[in-house]
Amino acid sequence: MKAFFDFVLRQAAAFTATGVIWLISFFAFTQVILLSTTYAIVGGVVTYYSVKHIQISRYAKRQGLTRKEYKFISENLKEAKAKVIRLQRAFLQVRHFGNAKENFEILRTVKRIYANTQREPWRFFKAEAFYYKHLDSLVEIAEKYAYLSKQQVKSREMSETMRDSRHTIIVLGQTVNKDLREMLNDDVDTLHFELDVAKKTLQKPKKTNGRVI
Repeated sequence: MKAFFDFVLRQAAAFTATGVIWLISFFAFTQVILLSTTYAIVGGVVTYYSVKHIQISRYAKRQGLTRKEYKFISENLKEAKAKVIRLQRAFLQVRHFGNAKENFEILRTVKRIYANTQREPWRFFKAEAFYYKHLDSLVEIAEKYAYLSKQQVKSREMSETMRDSRHTIIVLGQTVNKDLREMLNDDVDTLHFELDVAKKTLQKPKKTNGRVI
């Protein structure tokens, strides 16, 4: 939603700048229509990207990030999104009910990590292992497992490979669960602290007219 409103704001600023520049060029500086239109378009484009630059810088600052860090995280999120789509596609190719249920839980955890990072980019640094190692391994093994599961004829070696792959997928599922807990660890600690403060506040005796009740 925020991205949509930012886009609308940039469009509105660019449209306004284009109109103002055209009017000034044509009436104040008596430029011909072609030159006025050219100046207006250039001015609108410059305004659009200037506003975008300001929006990104302000958002990064609110997240406690530099613009360079935010750009770095955004690029990694784009790559991660493509990997999540590949993982979902691979899991959907597996028809076994037991596997499907486990796959659903793993995929849900993966999407939660991605969504948390997208909403609060600073969390990327709390889940670097997930983005640099665990997600890649999960996607590669899931795709290979999905491919082997579709083969009509399976040798003994292929069946053993599939069992090993399935076991690895389950282990990686447990690992990404730990990644999610690590990402949210500070939030849990903060909540515990706030709960302790609230409990102590509620336990304090109240005073009414100089008497404790």
